[in-house]
Amino acid sequence: MGEMHTSNGGSHELVVSLTPVLCDQTGGRLGKVEWFRSRWQRGGAATGFSTYRTDEGATLDVFVKIPVSPAEYRWTTELGRANGRAWRAGDPCALPTPRVLAHGSAVGGYDLAWLITERLNGPPLAAQMDEGAVCDLLRVAADFQAAAIKVAPLKERPTGQEWEPLLNKSKEVASSPHFAEHARWKDAVKKTIKNLPVLKARWGSRPINAWCHGDLHAGNALRRACGACVLVDLALVHPGHWLEDALYLERQHWGHAELLHGVKPVSELARQRRARNLPVDDHYPDLANVRRVLMAACAPAMIEREGNAKYLHAALEILERTLPQAAR
Repeated sequence: MGEMHTSNGGSHELVVSLTPVLCDQTGGRLGKVEWFRSRWQRGGAATGFSTYRTDEGATLDVFVKIPVSPAEYRWTTELGRANGRAWRAGDPCALPTPRVLAHGSAVGGYDLAWLITERLNGPPLAAQMDEGAVCDLLRVAADFQAAAIKVAPLKERPTGQEWEPLLNKSKEVASSPHFAEHARWKDAVKKTIKNLPVLKARWGSRPINAWCHGDLHAGNALRRACGACVLVDLALVHPGHWLEDALYLERQHWGHAELLHGVKPVSELARQRRARNLPVDDHYPDLANVRRVLMAACAPAMIEREGNAKYLHAALEILERTLPQAAR
């Protein structure tokens, strides 16, 4: 098979030019594709809206994406298996990820994985992030973790995070007198580095008990017309501890905790897991503090990508408050 080696613009044009081939590969079931590009798309991926004709003659609204990464392809197809005959059978709102009507690993001699999934016509979760929406996001995260463990039992440990380079960069950035609250930051990061062996050992010994979504936020949650939440963008799914998804969501709101409307992501995800008879270890609050310390101490190192004054101040307060508990 050939590989696609063009610029982003050229890649997109190539993908679009392969639309007739893709239609042939679906047996003519795929209708005309309305391709569009979003500002966050990279690498020449093309996405579009279309229709898909089932064996029974029903016409369904669908979403088309090409190419997709190996991880996204694997998890989207494994968790969203469906076909035209079973499309309306059972509970149409049950799956926590988009239902897949067709997929493949190549188009027209190119190694380009592609997906045709249901089009999610409900309002995006981010359009109204009230307390109920935050709970819905954590509810679908628990549904995702429950579904993922059924299709792929955990047999591997995640690659260890290299914390030293990030902490050393944080120390360097915080040493600048122009960095806000630099004296407090310098002291807090220094204490974190001193306690790093203990923190790494505790985090490294955590039970690996879930497939984590890896990018849990409202932008990656859509709704079906029935109102049920669906998680999309499965490219960062990885083995880990279940609380990682909750802490990822929590960290997105450091400095803007009011947007969570009083919902505590870690506690709520623990509650949702218990309701599904998924394991919740007794000492997860202590483990959560270890992870908070490591994430917060690395905030100065990540300032160019995700830093702002409110976020950094909140991260500093979290670091100062939780380090004594996490390192004892």
